[in-house]
Amino acid sequence: MPSRQNSLKDKVLFITGASRGIGKAIALRAARDGAKVVVAAKSTREHAILGGTIYSAAEEIEAAGGTALACKVDVRSEESVEEAVATAVDTFGGIDILVNNASAIFLAGTTDTPMKRFDLMHQVNVRGTYLCSQKCIPHLTQAENPHILNLAPPLNLDDRWFEHHVAYTMSKYGMSMCVLGMARELREAGIAVNALWPKTTIATAAVRNLLGGEKTVRHSRHPAIVADAAHAIFLRTAKEFTGQFCLDEEVLREANVVDFAPYAVDPGVPLLPDFFLDEAPDFDPRSLK
Repeated sequence: MPSRQNSLKDKVLFITGASRGIGKAIALRAARDGAKVVVAAKSTREHAILGGTIYSAAEEIEAAGGTALACKVDVRSEESVEEAVATAVDTFGGIDILVNNASAIFLAGTTDTPMKRFDLMHQVNVRGTYLCSQKCIPHLTQAENPHILNLAPPLNLDDRWFEHHVAYTMSKYGMSMCVLGMARELREAGIAVNALWPKTTIATAAVRNLLGGEKTVRHSRHPAIVADAAHAIFLRTAKEFTGQFCLDEEVLREANVVDFAPYAVDPGVPLLPDFFLDEAPDFDPRSLK
């Protein structure tokens, strides 16, 4: 059996995009163990559609039993990330876990994707992941059981995942390639680098606003399933578990979870497989117009 820790108590997590959605769910799960969480995100004012700020997330983390540090961070900016990492280390004494969750999405074909959208996705998804990893690695090398976790898909090169949104796919696979390369690079340093991806669509603002609204949400799971899977990964021994492309449900089955019904938004309807998985249906964004 793989060795595991029992808790994230007093562990320091630096989570990008933690003001809402999956990032916040991961933060709240860690907070229940008594973890210290750096909420590294841009939102300082409530968004009319997306909701959530670094401050409201920090309040929820504290209420859940954790300690929170709200940091306004633009993952595209080296100066911003450096400042946040330094503040985290000054406040909490180090960093044990980095979660590269921040992500931008724009689903359109080549001629329908403005270059500013292409640039945003690659700056946030690829460059942001690389940058945050680069700045956290020196501190992770000092941690007892250090992990980097990218919210990124398995590298599925079936061309149907490029056909309708090549720019988005390239950017998410860039995050996946960071896992592939950094896991090998950092193996000797004892830093685990893994990817986590949901087996089904997750009820987030992105799904609600971009992938069919409430109809798709009904066929989705709550972000808690990804958070619980991330938690299970963080409890694994870093030196023994790295370079893996994990699916949330599979991680939890390995952790002896057998009942997945509570994660479903509506247990009475079939679940919709997420992007980039062999069992997922083709999705053409033009069908939503």
